[in-house]
Amino acid sequence: MKRSTGSYATSTTLGESVQAFVPHALPPCDPALGTDAFAELNRLAELALARLSGVSGLVPSVDWLLYSAIRKEALLTSQIEGTQATLADLFDEEAGFAVSNSDDVEEVSNYLRAFRWVQDNLRTPDGLTISVRLLCEAHRLLLQGVRGAGKQPGELRRSQNWIGGTRPGNAVFVPPPVDQIANLLSDLERFVHAPTSALPPLVKIALVHAQFETIHPFLDGNGRIGRLLIAALLEHWGLLPEPLLYVSGFLKQYQSEYYRRLSNIRTEGDWESWVAFFLEGVAAAAFDAERSIIAIATQVAADRRRLLESANAGTASYRLFELLPMMPRFSIERVRQKLDTTFPTANAAVKVLENLGIVTEMTGQKKNRSYSYQPYIALLTRY
Repeated sequence: MKRSTGSYATSTTLGESVQAFVPHALPPCDPALGTDAFAELNRLAELALARLSGVSGLVPSVDWLLYSAIRKEALLTSQIEGTQATLADLFDEEAGFAVSNSDDVEEVSNYLRAFRWVQDNLRTPDGLTISVRLLCEAHRLLLQGVRGAGKQPGELRRSQNWIGGTRPGNAVFVPPPVDQIANLLSDLERFVHAPTSALPPLVKIALVHAQFETIHPFLDGNGRIGRLLIAALLEHWGLLPEPLLYVSGFLKQYQSEYYRRLSNIRTEGDWESWVAFFLEGVAAAAFDAERSIIAIATQVAADRRRLLESANAGTASYRLFELLPMMPRFSIERVRQKLDTTFPTANAAVKVLENLGIVTEMTGQKKNRSYSYQPYIALLTRY
């Protein structure tokens, strides 16, 4: 039996009357979502997350992993929306170097700020929990000072929007009318905080993400906030103690399928295909993140061993090396500041790592030189 997942309401925008889709509250019903069909996929996804949590113990500092994982998620979720920035661009911007596509890099940096703000609130006893207020504040940070700055940052939309097509009348999808948004988000919040549920947490996350994208409550940034919500719920429901997963990599790789499965919920009532796709994505993303951690741990351990075996290495070069996974692009002045030392000492420390082939000078200049921990950046880009 084909399931109804919503109703239609007439909405007028740009002088056209359109049929806007209003989703039913979660969970799906008539028929209810059968969890038996997802039992094995859910088990494999939860197992992959558990393995990812365990393998993070391979490195001396989980902060290294978080530094790269959060930036990869920020980058990939932004690329889904057309941002062209790369990881190297992001590292260059953080190092204080000039970047050609500064607007794109700023969008990624804004996502990082929004993500950290959400995480800080969820981990603080008196912070905001997952709520409309939390998402609005994250949205404000996301659009601050960038191309969406004119799209009501931090505010629920006050006008009818549409997705695809050249005008409302030929749109691929028309989200709910403005007067329905607040109630729909309240229903979604209630579902997140319901005390009991027969649905596994990962299945609930799949439902929440799809419902949020269907409501499309902001004029811009809905995709990124909806994917940030995935990361927040993984922590909220105890599936991952740290945000080591970058599920946007999978969603970007299968972007057309991602959009098709979401669309089929509205047109076909097909929640099942979307949930199965999401669970497969979590398992695949966790596997990729696990492989990345093992590769990075292996690379860093090998480079550390070479440094320790070098007769020229000293305290400053050891200290610099330990900073590299969270400072993969740098200038000598930045090293001087980080080590709180003199310029000659910082220069000598960099020279030791350069002579060992651990870092590479990127400019070929005598002055204003910049350096890169290239093998590490290459691994982050590969996985």
